[in-house]
Amino acid sequence: MTRRALVTGATGFIGAAVVRALKARGARIRVLHRPASDLRNLDDLGDGVERVVGDLRNPESLVRATSGCDWVFHVAARYRFGLRHAREIYRDNVDGTRNVLDAARAAGVERVVYTSTVGVLSLGDNGTPVDESRLATFRELAGPYKRSKWLAEKEAMRAASEGLPVVIVCPTAPVGPNDVKPTPTGGLIVDFLSGRMPAYVDTGLNLVAVEDVALGHILAAERGRVGERYILGHENLRLREILAILARLTGIEAPRFRVPKRLLLPAAWISEGFSSILRRDPRLSIENARMSQHYMFFDSTKARRELTWEPGSVEAALERAVAWFRDNGYVRGERTLVGTETGADTSVGAGAEKR
Repeated sequence: MTRRALVTGATGFIGAAVVRALKARGARIRVLHRPASDLRNLDDLGDGVERVVGDLRNPESLVRATSGCDWVFHVAARYRFGLRHAREIYRDNVDGTRNVLDAARAAGVERVVYTSTVGVLSLGDNGTPVDESRLATFRELAGPYKRSKWLAEKEAMRAASEGLPVVIVCPTAPVGPNDVKPTPTGGLIVDFLSGRMPAYVDTGLNLVAVEDVALGHILAAERGRVGERYILGHENLRLREILAILARLTGIEAPRFRVPKRLLLPAAWISEGFSSILRRDPRLSIENARMSQHYMFFDSTKARRELTWEPGSVEAALERAVAWFRDNGYVRGERTLVGTETGADTSVGAGAEKR
């Protein structure tokens, strides 16, 4: 049976990868995008992808988009840091998710896969990987992005308890090609290649190939249990280990100076203060400074076991990402650097998920 799938957030890093994975499986695909969306990630997809203009804040557009669909992949989210974006973040991530779930219910879809984030989970002590059971309390979470995703996941869980077939996936830090508006992890790679990384922080990330995250979404639709949460992650690596891999792949020397963690929060407060005056995103946000205090390590055993999901090599994914950034002009000194907004201070090892 050929299924029709709607993907929200299809112009983003993970969303576009989900579209490519669905297309490879022969699905009929519909993508939702705003009128002003950057469509570069859809340009090479050719026929078989129907584009629908709409907005998460416009319930009528979502009803039109979900009509006739078997699956809905709700990947879209507003991913911004800094307190001045709080209202927009909550409207898109919480109200928008509720609107998508309502539209999916009205359309009678077979399955909804909601893309949450490992940011809603508590972090382990001393780098101990945590699993899906470690949901943080609302008060534990710093900043509007994580809090909005926590509330949005509550909406998804509520919908599942009321009979909507919702499965939740939580990607860690994806890497790979087509990171058009570089995620924090992609920004880290660009900064490394461009020589803008004089120092690093003793933090850690869980990396996974973006193509594997996309496959995890499809397996969640096919095999995931309704109302369950699945971490889509792979290798837990300290930042210095990630930089060593990049150095080996590129021949560029990794930074040797380690920034003391105690300096991050004061620097973030200063950065946020200046950003509010200049009305721009902070180079180092308070949220990312707090995240960098910890090893963000996770355990994806549940997804491997229940979804029969087997992610591939992270080093190979980093190699694909390096090649893509170089080939597409993101690296200063090799081609014209594409002006992008990473949303995090990658030079000190901030990392998180982005749709």
